Amino acid sequence: MFTRPERILFGLLVVACMAAPVPTQAVAGAAAAQAANPAPMVIPALREWTGGEGTARLTGRIVRDAGDAAALATTSAVFADDLRALTGQAVEQVVGQASELQAGDVYLDLAVSQVGAEGYNLAITDRVQISAPADAGVFYGTRTVLQLLKQKADLPRGSAKDWPTKPERGLMVDAGRKYFTPDFFARQIQDLAYLKMNTLHLHLTDDLGFRIESTRHPEVVSAEHLTKRQLADLIALAGRYHITVVPEIDMPGHLRPVINAHPELELRAPGQPSGGGIVDVSKPEVYAFMKDLLDEYLPLFPGPYWHIGGDEYVQNTQDFPQLLQYARARYGASANAKDSYLGFLNWANQIVRAAGKTTRAWSDGVGGGGAVTVSPDIALEFWMNHGLTAQQHVTNGHALSNQSWDPTYYILGHGRPDLTWTYETWDPDWFQGGQRISDPTRNRGSNLHVWCDFPNTETEDQVAAGIKQPLRVLSQQLWGSPKLVPTWEQFRSVIGAVGRNPQWAPRQVGNLAAGRPVTVSSVETPDLVGPYAVDSDPTSRWASGLSDNQWIQVDLGSVRSVSGVRLSWDPAYGKAYEIQLSNDGTTWRKIYATSSSDGGIDDLTGLTGAGRYVRMQGIARANQWGYSLWEFEVYGGTDLALGKPTTASSVEPTTTWEGRFATDGDGATRWSSGYDDTGWLQVDLGSVQPVNRVRLAWELSYARAYQVQVSNDGTNWTSLYSNSAADGGLDDLTGLAGSGRYVRMLGTARATQWGYSLWSFEVYS
Repeated sequence: MFTRPERILFGLLVVACMAAPVPTQAVAGAAAAQAANPAPMVIPALREWTGGEGTARLTGRIVRDAGDAAALATTSAVFADDLRALTGQAVEQVVGQASELQAGDVYLDLAVSQVGAEGYNLAITDRVQISAPADAGVFYGTRTVLQLLKQKADLPRGSAKDWPTKPERGLMVDAGRKYFTPDFFARQIQDLAYLKMNTLHLHLTDDLGFRIESTRHPEVVSAEHLTKRQLADLIALAGRYHITVVPEIDMPGHLRPVINAHPELELRAPGQPSGGGIVDVSKPEVYAFMKDLLDEYLPLFPGPYWHIGGDEYVQNTQDFPQLLQYARARYGASANAKDSYLGFLNWANQIVRAAGKTTRAWSDGVGGGGAVTVSPDIALEFWMNHGLTAQQHVTNGHALSNQSWDPTYYILGHGRPDLTWTYETWDPDWFQGGQRISDPTRNRGSNLHVWCDFPNTETEDQVAAGIKQPLRVLSQQLWGSPKLVPTWEQFRSVIGAVGRNPQWAPRQVGNLAAGRPVTVSSVETPDLVGPYAVDSDPTSRWASGLSDNQWIQVDLGSVRSVSGVRLSWDPAYGKAYEIQLSNDGTTWRKIYATSSSDGGIDDLTGLTGAGRYVRMQGIARANQWGYSLWEFEVYGGTDLALGKPTTASSVEPTTTWEGRFATDGDGATRWSSGYDDTGWLQVDLGSVQPVNRVRLAWELSYARAYQVQVSNDGTNWTSLYSNSAADGGLDDLTGLAGSGRYVRMLGTARATQWGYSLWSFEVYS
């Protein structure tokens, strides 16, 4: 819960050893000096790597082996989506044989190999081959390729064998005490998968909130909650990314929202007017109510697990004589008060197992009964050094995972993991209190836990930024491969190079640079690398070496018009600098220059030019330090739809997500239609305008088939674009040719049972 000191500064010698982004000539010199490619920077590190010579470049085809085409169809589609988000180019997906491959292809196939269910073999020659015994392994191989492409278009030739040590690797979010939007969870699902993590534990209820829709008991549900439809969409997205969703309705403790609506269910000591948010398991009405919840929610979650919570029930059982009376009446004269609680866990377990799932529970209260033993088929999550030891739980037959609060707890406004200790010293078999178990294979793995004891101390964007580094440390430790670098400070530069999943949606609406590949002239220290300037995280930054002529450049993926650049400077800023564009990364054109910047935020608008690469070329520093940017944002043109009158065919029942929310410039609001195939959203630009680009940021409910149309009168429409096989995410439609006062997205076929939903609808000339 409490952190140790983290920051240790390293000098420039460490930077040189870390293969952080460096000038092109330095890269060329290193390649000449060492023919065999070193182990590439990926998270988690590869288990085994044999370096080849030279590089390879993908040219646009994903080829699934003909015999495995159906089994690998979703993995291929997700990989294609991510490649398009990264490169801006559509990727062809075909079915074929190894003998039909061309240079630049990616070949996916299933093959027997000694790498386990989630392991894979990777070979990079003039093409890329990913083979694995199961679909999950092939998927994780694509994550490795994505991370390499995030750093450079040229892939290092070589071969790898890779597999994890622990079968469960993930994130738990306390969505009970704090409401998190579906967008937050969608972003986390994609980021977890990028790190080869496979579990999302949703703690949906707690004393401060009941955050899941209920038709049986709507009276207990908090105003801000996830609907069943939103959860179904998230579960579907998680399935595409090989993430298992573990839902938790915490019981019989932490049920204040239930007790507020049903005070008769509360556990109270004799003569006391109220208790502590705990239900009384001696009352038959409690079992009826809890069964209602379990029966309603179990079918909603198709995964193999259901978490009943079970933590922090009562310690002072002597204050509640009804528990002892109930236990002895039910379990015999040898029972004690604790048996009433242990019997409740077994009762809930029977319901969960009847639904075909494995029950999970927190470990702290298990044990201590006089007559009742908790069923060994309940999987326990060991989080604190209280009660039975980790080894005792294993000896009693329980599957176990290591959810020790130190170092896996991220508590809003209170405590964060000590990442130096976690990366350099801790390992996943080190349980709370320094415990270990005799057979490490009985330890399923671990999660990072976001606990919202103080829910208003951080926004969800701050949480997303705060857990970025801990997740990457945990990913490395749970995968268990040899580390690329020995220290946490060095590992920070690996984090910067790898970045986030290409589909990580930027919060700066319209920022073309968000998440794009970056190169820099130098870095001051290993933890201040170039990608931090385009990660949409205002708490991370790039800092250059301590000299005048330094630069940072971003690859937009294709030639784009540039009308604005926004530089958020650290106190080490550029007094004189230029903004330059290039189509090839070699020949540069100046579109802005200043010799009198005063730092802070330089919001440069009204720029004119186009290019694939955008560079801030420093000329003179403002102080003895180098150049340092919290954010380097690039914008292309003015969004003509921003704030303009917007109408829609319909609005989703029971919501207020009107059409105007897609053009309000707020990435956290959206339009959502009724549940019909024919649905539309149109914006009035105010006058006839040329339309060359439309940008659609879809929510999980997207259009499988749609058109983009223009009209001068709002009645007669001309189609500029159509797609009958869209795959959601971000559709950035460039090269359109038309004009109109009105621009419309006309949906003709939905991809889900829901309607159409857009976070943003942008129009550019």
